[in-house]
Parts: sequence; structure tokens; C-alpha cells
Amino acid sequence: MRTTRKTLVALAAAAVLAVTLTACGSDDGNSDAGTDNTSSGAKAEGHNAQDVSFAQGMIPHHKGALEMAEAAADKASSAEVKSLAARIEKAQAPEIETMSGWLKAWGEDVPTSTESMPGMESMESMEAMPEMNHGSAADDFDKAFLAMMIEHHKGAVTMATTEKAKGEYGPATAMADDVIRTQNAEITEMNKLLGKN
Repeated sequence: MRTTRKTLVALAAAAVLAVTLTACGSDDGNSDAGTDNTSSGAKAEGHNAQDVSFAQGMIPHHKGALEMAEAAADKASSAEVKSLAARIEKAQAPEIETMSGWLKAWGEDVPTSTESMPGMESMESMEAMPEMNHGSAADDFDKAFLAMMIEHHKGAVTMATTEKAKGEYGPATAMADDVIRTQNAEITEMNKLLGKN
């Protein structure tokens, strides 16, 4: 009986170790046990060209949002804007890792840089303004950030809506659902901060 128990404990420990090593070796950075985003899981479940397009488009889009959020962390004057920027960063950085894992598992290219997205050109020109760099127009920065992020979020919602309609890969359509829900709520929040609602 003791030998059987020891054997079971050893097998359980080996299984935990195997799962841990698999998780550490996964390229997606997602440790959520409820969602199989590992490379083998991505291969096991069917995907289509829309799923690839969604991931390849959303990764640079999210990277653009992260750049804007990082700028807001340094330059925003409002605690509400800083909090929003932190939440955007916390939500979107793991999604980039997850989508990168899918693309690697599918043998597809993973985008490495941000693309031209709504608001990014304005953000770059806004950061270049001398008064922004000296912090004398922090309120203007907040307003510009919110206006640009609203447009940026609208772009993400459009991409996610297409994925929900045409995508085949379950985790990707689930992420699209989450993007729609979360970013629409943030659009409402940003409009309120701008006094539009």
C-alpha cells in the first residue's frame, strides 16, 4: 500500500513538473489554465486566415496602445487618465504574448513593430511639442490622449467584430469578445472624462 502511494505521489509530481515545464516553454505567456493557448493547443484546434489576420493586426495595434499608455504614465496630470493607462497596459501586454504564441504555433509571422494606427501620428507629434515636454500643458495632454485612445479603441473594436464574425479559432474569438466588451466600456469612460457623456 505504501509503495502504491509513493508511486502515485511520484507520478503526480512528475505530471506537475511536466505541466510546469510545458507552461514555461510556451511562447504565449498566458498561464490561465482555463484557456489552452499552448502551441500544441493552437495546432489542435482549427484556425483560419481570419484568425491569423486578427492576431497579426491586433499585435501592432496593441503595441501602439502600450506606447500611448506609457506616455500617459509619464505625462498625464489626471489620476483617472493614469489609472486608465495602467489598466490598458495590464490588459493588452498579455494579449500580445498570447497572440504571438498562436502565430508561432501556426507557423505564421509575428509582427515586431507598431504599424500606423489611428492616433499614433498625432501622439508622436503631440509628444514632440515643447510645451508637452516641459509639462506646462498637462491638461491638454490628457485631453489629446483620451481623444486619440478613443479612436484607437474604435479601431480595435472593429477588428475584433470582424474576428467574431469570421474567425474559427475559439480562443481568438473569445479574445475578440473580451476586446469588444472591455474597450467599449473604456470608450464610454474616456468620453465621460472628456465631458462628452
